[in-house]
Order: sequence, then structure tokens, then C-alpha cells
Amino acid sequence: MFKNFRKDRCYIIAEIGGNFTTFEQAKRLVDEAAASGADAVKLQTYRAETLSSKAAIFDMENTGVTSQFNLFRKYEIAAALHDEVFAYAEAKGLDWFSSPSHQSDVDVLEKCGVGVHKIGSDDAVNLPFLRYVARTGKPMILSTGMCTLDEVQESVEAIQAEGNQRLILLHAITSYPTHPENVNLRAMQTLMQAFPGLDVGYSDHTLSPVACLCAVAMGARVIERHFTYDKAADGPDHILSADPQEMKWLVDAIRAFEIMRGSGVKQPAESEQTTRRNNRKSVVLQRALKAGAAIAAEDIAVKRPGYGIQPKFYEALVGRTVKHDLAADAVLGWDDLE
Repeated sequence: MFKNFRKDRCYIIAEIGGNFTTFEQAKRLVDEAAASGADAVKLQTYRAETLSSKAAIFDMENTGVTSQFNLFRKYEIAAALHDEVFAYAEAKGLDWFSSPSHQSDVDVLEKCGVGVHKIGSDDAVNLPFLRYVARTGKPMILSTGMCTLDEVQESVEAIQAEGNQRLILLHAITSYPTHPENVNLRAMQTLMQAFPGLDVGYSDHTLSPVACLCAVAMGARVIERHFTYDKAADGPDHILSADPQEMKWLVDAIRAFEIMRGSGVKQPAESEQTTRRNNRKSVVLQRALKAGAAIAAEDIAVKRPGYGIQPKFYEALVGRTVKHDLAADAVLGWDDLE
């Protein structure tokens, strides 16, 4: 499903994959994601046997040195659980999809009726796999962690060569967690410039929501952030996930920014109309003048309010005569002058 994706606002994905192994845990995450205002929940669809050899290890801050195969085996979820979680997310009004890691995973998700496929950074240059997913005809969201710009170009071309033009690119840094000096949000803007026909966003692995909010301010159309009910829960991704309070703050901040961003037209805001009249300045009289008197430089000054003759005409008023008697501090208007 992709019904919550709109062109007029940022699409916010709560990544819950890897943070549950039971339906009850998943329900809690879906409930909290819906309450936070997220647009979608995303799972991770894999089987250890098709994802990792037994020789592969993790050596990251959130995992330490450990077997990839064993960790994936611990957190892989059955196809039946996918169906339950997706149906529950649908009932909560959320979009739902997953990151497959093998062609057989894509087949599982297709049977679930998934509306979009999210590709993780580990498969960003896996061209045979990208072609297989592209041939489903479903929209694709591609994370580009660990990629050079040339590799992104090659992957985009492989997808589009299959006739699939519905592609979103996400800048990502595949460090768990990602520390501020490595975030490099300007690379997201590089993707925007290199692929002007595609929506671009940011997939976050930092320890706070700040990078996500900054990314939206820099033009991200999609934000993906890991989501948990408890940062201290068992599992490698909880520590770098947003908890419900943090996700609610992030969603609210993004929506507030989208309102504040405005049209881009530099003009007085509707709320400024009264203050524009009252708080700007005009030419006013320093002393009373009789009808027919010529205005001298010492007769006028620039003061509030702003509904009289604008200060830029100050010099041009010297020597002009007034039509009628005017009191001191009178705000001069053009109809006061001969």
C-alpha cells in the first residue's frame, strides 16, 4: 500500500523491522507508529539462509563482533506473521511494506499484496535483484548507503531499463549508529541534482531525530527512521530507533516545518497587514502648518504609523505647499499637498 504518499508533504516511514519477533510486539509498534502520525510502517523480510553465509560477521557499534547468520536467524519472521502485521497496519490506516533481501522474499511480499518494495543499502548495487524487483511494476524506494554516485546511477538505470520509473532514492549512511560527522546530508542534495526526475529522501541511523528534521528542511521528500517501543529492549536496532515520544516529536516538527516553509513568494504575510499599517513609518509634521505654507526640511520627520507618505519621498516634499491647516504630528498624505 502507498495511499499515504502525497506530493505536498514529506512521507514518514517508521521502520519496525528487526525490532519485533511476535505479533504482540508488532501490534504495539504499529499502534505507537499510528499514534505518532507516521505514514507507514516497514518490515524486513529475509531468511538467514538466503541472506548471509556463515562466514559473514557484523563488526559494528550496535552489534559488536558477531555472526551475521546467527543474528539474522534470531530475528527473521515467518510469512504468516507478515500477513498478520500488514493486516493490522492496514486497519490502523498506515501504509505497509518491507525490505526483501532475496528474490524469494519478493515473492512472499507479492503474495501479501504489498504495494511498494523498499530496497536496503546492502542491495543497492545488486543489479540482478534490482531488476527482479523492478519487474513487479511496484514503486521502489532505494537506500543508497555505501554507494558512490556512479553506483547509484548504475542501479537507477538497471531499474528503469525494466520499465519501472516509480523510484525514490534515499541517502543513507550504513553505520549503526551514524554519528553526526558522518551524516553528510549534502549528499542527499547531490542526489537531487543528479536525478532531478526522482523524489529523494533520507534513511536515518543516528541517535536523535535532529538529522531527519534537517533533511526535511533541505528538501527530503521521504524520511525513514527505525522505530521502537523501548530503546533498551533486546536487539541491535532498538538503541538507534526513535521511541514513541521521539517519533511524535519528529512528525509534529516536520508537519510544523511544512506549514512554516510557505510559498516562497516574498510578500507581506496576511498576518502582517495590520502591523504593516501601524508599525511602518511615514512622513509626519514636526510643527503645525497653515494652508498655503511651504514645507521646509525642519518641518517634517519620519515616524510611525505607516499609512502616510513613504519616507523614500522625504526629500521630494521639501518646497511643496499644503492645501489646508495641519496640526503638529499630522501624518502627511498626498491629498494634503498642492
